[in-house]
Amino acid sequence: MRVQQRVPLTRANLPAARLSMVQATPAEVGTGPAIRSVTTVDAGGVPARLYRDGDDDAKPVVLYAHGGGWVMGGVDTHDGLCRHLAAESGWAVLSVDYRLAPEHPYPAPVDDMVRALTWLRGPEAPRHGLDPHRTAVAGDSSGGHLAAVTARRARDAGIRLAGQLLVCPVIDPTADYPALDEYGLDREEMRFFWDAFAPPGVDRTQPDLNPLRADLSGLPPAVVVTAEFDLLSAEGERYAAGLLAAGVPVTATRYQGLIHNFPRKLALFDAAHVALAQLAAALHRWSEEEP
Repeated sequence: MRVQQRVPLTRANLPAARLSMVQATPAEVGTGPAIRSVTTVDAGGVPARLYRDGDDDAKPVVLYAHGGGWVMGGVDTHDGLCRHLAAESGWAVLSVDYRLAPEHPYPAPVDDMVRALTWLRGPEAPRHGLDPHRTAVAGDSSGGHLAAVTARRARDAGIRLAGQLLVCPVIDPTADYPALDEYGLDREEMRFFWDAFAPPGVDRTQPDLNPLRADLSGLPPAVVVTAEFDLLSAEGERYAAGLLAAGVPVTATRYQGLIHNFPRKLALFDAAHVALAQLAAALHRWSEEEP
């Protein structure tokens, strides 16, 4: 199966690349199931889309960060995925439309995620049918990086999260990427993404940019999904190993024969539905634990 060819990334054609991702979404992701409620919310000044399914009980909620190399993607490109996650898990999903680089480089996307989490923990959340005491973070690709950083920021602020779901996450700005450019994500794109998000001159050794350099103890339980034919698989698995070594409960799964960020591409890969079921199962398990 051939994955739609993306526009090569440069600053000059970034608007075209952003449009290409949006246009490819129906074929790659599909529309997702109809669920009870999909609303736009202001999450502490950060635009977001809230998904709720099922009954009227207060829902535990997943704070979701979309992928796209910090430079593209948004709530529309991940609408189908978030619908599926809400429907299968029973959790609400708050998909954050964080500011994009290079117009808004680090720390803007991280700050937006933290502001949305703060909003979730405040008095507004119950008014939207959310349980502020049962919160998890999740993200795919660059969104996995933002989710990992947000989990650490939450720990440092004394906020207990139920867990973190990291799907094909970007982790290591120093990685020496292998030549896997035929599989949908190449080295030059990753260099472009990092340079847009953390421009030359920014200290990329700080934990907000390189989570491998952080103190990982006391972080919430994690599910880390990687793919065989993904140049990010090694760094995601190093991060899972680091979490485990720090005493964090971790489930790390490498899906064989799959490419980068396959779980988002629910209309293309049967394995995407398997991975989604794995994420939903983790949320079911975490919802049964004491907040």
